[in-house]
Amino acid sequence: MGLTIEDILLGVSILLLVSIIITKSLGRFGIPALILFLAVGMLAGSEGIGNIHFDDADSAKSLGTLALTMILFSGGLDTRWESTKPILWRGVSLSTLGVFITAMLLGVFAHLVADFTLLEGLLLGSIVSSTDAAAVFSILRSKNIGLKYNLRPTLELESGSNDPMAYFLTVSFTFLLTNEDATIWQLVPMFFLQMSIGAVVGVLMGKIMPWIINRIMLEQEGLYPALTLGMVIFTYAFTSLINGNGFLAVYVAAVILGNNNFIHKSSLVKFYDGVAWLMQILMFLTLGLLVFPSEMIPVIGTGLVISLFLIFVARPLSVFVGLAFFKTSFREKLYVSWVGLRGAVPIVFATYPLLAGVEKAGMMFNVVFFIVLTSVMLQGTTLTVVAQWLNLGQRDRTLKRIVLGEEMGYDVKNALVEVELRKESTAVGKSIVALNFPKTALIVLIDRGGKYVTPNGATVLLENDKLLVMIDNDDELEKVNKSLGITESSNA
Repeated sequence: MGLTIEDILLGVSILLLVSIIITKSLGRFGIPALILFLAVGMLAGSEGIGNIHFDDADSAKSLGTLALTMILFSGGLDTRWESTKPILWRGVSLSTLGVFITAMLLGVFAHLVADFTLLEGLLLGSIVSSTDAAAVFSILRSKNIGLKYNLRPTLELESGSNDPMAYFLTVSFTFLLTNEDATIWQLVPMFFLQMSIGAVVGVLMGKIMPWIINRIMLEQEGLYPALTLGMVIFTYAFTSLINGNGFLAVYVAAVILGNNNFIHKSSLVKFYDGVAWLMQILMFLTLGLLVFPSEMIPVIGTGLVISLFLIFVARPLSVFVGLAFFKTSFREKLYVSWVGLRGAVPIVFATYPLLAGVEKAGMMFNVVFFIVLTSVMLQGTTLTVVAQWLNLGQRDRTLKRIVLGEEMGYDVKNALVEVELRKESTAVGKSIVALNFPKTALIVLIDRGGKYVTPNGATVLLENDKLLVMIDNDDELEKVNKSLGITESSNA
């Protein structure tokens, strides 16, 4: 008897609910949510208790492409230009040169230690050459990991922008393996063409999107997510149609859109954050269903050796070379090297040679899956520990921020930020009038243990007070912190 749509919907809903419940239950032990989603998918698969047979690599690739598009858009939408601008070229270097070096080093190593030709090894290296945006965004943000020296925006920019390079390398080596007469020199102009078209379309759509959102004046607020969703999918599809890199176009458009004012901005950012999480769950569940654990057993040794080489040799070398042109300390390079998380994207890319009929694509897929498991389990669970060990961690200072007027699309520079007073703050026990508070900033409300206080000059500040402060720009925030006696060291 064939499956009905009701059967499919019931199965999907159960998998979703089980994934979220397990994540809530086991996440407290430091196990990354992404691994739990994969585990649920594997348990539900044909060799698990669910006995769901799924081996459709084409469907997995299609879902992965859609999911990655949404994840990149959500990540770009939440990227602030003020924090990204100082480290822009660092991120670009890591996402291009760093990815290329990783692919080459790992490809040669795989050729030497495993039963791969040089081209097959380079294809394997290309598939796992990029850090995974979903893994990096979710782990850094869900664990509220605070990092010094602009490391967090560097890592998020790298992970959000390096998939286009890995995608190009994967498609290129797949093409070389399936076309014996092709040469690598044919691919060089294609690379610059794809990246250029992707960047140009991304910039154009990033300018067009807020213009449309602010002027279309839809009668129903619920239509704005649908409007932006249509523009996101159009950006990817149109860019790919004209031989550009759709992933790059989506990410660039999202960054530009996110740094403009447009109506319903807060609600749209939250909407796409939810969509990104849904896409991550569906993608990891699907990929968990796609893998056959019994087929991984023969490649455990090979996978472990290649994975360790990637983590401890290829990734660090690519980072040290990629950051050689910038002023970064040895400790910073070590930490960036450690946050080389691999996630679902390499597994999605591993379906490309499967669909193209590459001879050893099945073995590659299983090796890639094993690499992802070891990367997220080893690196994903130790990000906070390694940051503290290298003395790069600090209390997460990401501020809760409300840009005034953004919901109505007004270009207002004022923002409300939440500042919490710790016991180290010199402002504790002082009245507001004694703080020498900046004239261009104003404390508009105090959250005191769930009770709200409307402040005046005589109001005495207490430990753990949360101040809602109105500021004109980010420079004012430094003055506010100084007057409150809040320093980076006190937040560590």
